[in-house]
Amino acid sequence: MGDKGYTNPELIISADSLKNEIDDESLCIVDTRPTHEYLLGHIPGALHLDLFGLSLNNTQKDMLDTFMWMIAYLFQQRGIDSSKTIIWYEDISGTRASRGLWFCEYLGHPNTKLLDGGFKAWVAAGGQVCLEGVEPPEVSEFPINAITSIHLDADVINDLLNNEDFIALDTRTDDEHYGRVARAERPGAIPGSVHIEWLNNLDENGTYKHADELRQMYEAVGVTPEKQVMCY
Repeated sequence: MGDKGYTNPELIISADSLKNEIDDESLCIVDTRPTHEYLLGHIPGALHLDLFGLSLNNTQKDMLDTFMWMIAYLFQQRGIDSSKTIIWYEDISGTRASRGLWFCEYLGHPNTKLLDGGFKAWVAAGGQVCLEGVEPPEVSEFPINAITSIHLDADVINDLLNNEDFIALDTRTDDEHYGRVARAERPGAIPGSVHIEWLNNLDENGTYKHADELRQMYEAVGVTPEKQVMCY
């Protein structure tokens, strides 16, 4: 894959790199695709946890704390080992795997990565595919050392909207941003938000674009390093 010029390259792992490390017992690999896709073939040793349906419509502190406790409990029940480096993947570099990585970051588990290009990249790299399900091992309780600074609730966001150094970045589809489709209580977007659909971060193969290309795309809408950026 080569160096893509990222500031934090440790957050992703290429399929070729994972192939070379697949027997490393310090890795915990998690497949976040739907169950039927996992059963049709997955990376050897990968646990299964589809995170797509897990969401919260009230992110104030008490509700969020309860939700994240549930996530940590679910991680333990599915055999996700907090003593290991946790690698998340789905079909491409998508939102299911990204959600798993964000949960780890919020819970205070820094040793986590996303498989760049997902299962498609793994197959394209000639990685072995397994059909047998993996029984979750018994693991210790997943610790919660919440990094609360990486989350903003709605009230805080509302107070920041008139701050010129704050940007609300809408990563949803065009139809959702412009109110043609409503997946929330009301159609539309946060006032003043900029819009870059998450798929625009990926190339035709479903892997992340080079940092230079991403930087140019974000700077064009005013997303720059000195700004506080809230993605939603």
